[in-house]
Amino acid sequence: MEEAFSGEWGEIVSEKVVSAYNSLPKKGKPQGREVTVLSAFLLSSPSQQEVEVIAIGTGTKCVSRSLLSPRGDIVNDSHAEVVARRSLLRFFYSEIQRMQSKRTSCNEAKRQRHDDTQILELEPSSPGDGAKYKLKSGSHLHLYISQLPCGYASTSSPLYALKKIPSTQVTDESLSDVQDIGNATNMVQRKPGRGETTLSVSCSDKIARWNVLGLQGALLCQFLHPIYISTITVGQSLHSPDNFSLADHLRRSLYERILPLSDELLTSFRVNKPLFFVAPVPPSEFQHSETAQATLTCGYSLCWNRSGLHEVILGTTGRKQGTSAKGALYPSTQSSICKQRFLEMFLKEFYGHESESSKSKGSYRELKDKATEYSLMSKIFKGKYPFSNWLTKPLNYEDFLIN
Repeated sequence: MEEAFSGEWGEIVSEKVVSAYNSLPKKGKPQGREVTVLSAFLLSSPSQQEVEVIAIGTGTKCVSRSLLSPRGDIVNDSHAEVVARRSLLRFFYSEIQRMQSKRTSCNEAKRQRHDDTQILELEPSSPGDGAKYKLKSGSHLHLYISQLPCGYASTSSPLYALKKIPSTQVTDESLSDVQDIGNATNMVQRKPGRGETTLSVSCSDKIARWNVLGLQGALLCQFLHPIYISTITVGQSLHSPDNFSLADHLRRSLYERILPLSDELLTSFRVNKPLFFVAPVPPSEFQHSETAQATLTCGYSLCWNRSGLHEVILGTTGRKQGTSAKGALYPSTQSSICKQRFLEMFLKEFYGHESESSKSKGSYRELKDKATEYSLMSKIFKGKYPFSNWLTKPLNYEDFLIN
């Protein structure tokens, strides 16, 4: 795989993502001096000459602990990487739906095998297991982030130490002095809230988890084999010291931390080793100044995918942009990437349109638990150092039924 993604890969990926982002309307983007984080998933396949952006997310906000909802109707974590992944999951649901509708006759099933636009393929069922989809042979998923993901990858980097040096005193010497300051704990870190704590774990921890359990999550695991990231590309910082290797640092933060799980893997899972690349410094609206005392961050998160999703969420409430306090409980304020909507898509896909009351199928938590191998692997992951202090939300927060 390494040969396929060498040389200018970081530049190619970054150019594609920024271009796709620029083609979207201004709504939800940073205004004036505001900045945000940009993340995206891209797909490369043998049938396509160029890598293609299939999901985008922006944002830096989370819902604080006291505002969490037991109804699954808000997006708890609106950091760019998380929003991009949830946009990607919606894209997978759309793809599965598209393929299911094409499998209505034998001829169409044959034709489907030659459909170059599809990113998934059906794998013949193994005994005792229904047929599942997998990423098409030869295809690869790629992750782009405009800066180091929050959590361990950031707090253990020399750039983090710059925040402790007044901006007027940042010199070439002070940049080289901070190499060893970033000796942060490699245990799970939580995302900061707006004056109040959150129950969301950092993006570094979430990406590390995707490198063991896959991107698809528990619900989709019932249709899809685990899907892993082939490459991770991160934008360079303006203040990066000359002797700091960003790619090596990413490898330590997002891959080497999961190595202790190598001996405890269940059949369907692996310790995924992506290739790491560095992208050029991103455009100014994604440049967070390590030396500024306070950065003005955009409160909105933009989510987009290739199958038609385009939405703006207010990160601190987890609801669609424009939601009033009075109308906050209306279904129309729910984002397409909240758990309630994912449950809806899952039931539609799994039980079809004709199912009587979908409420009889079980709660969100019960349906997730049906992915037994995934649930067990997740427990093993969260029981292993350095992930054994993983934050868990109250169990009743996933007991909701479909509205």
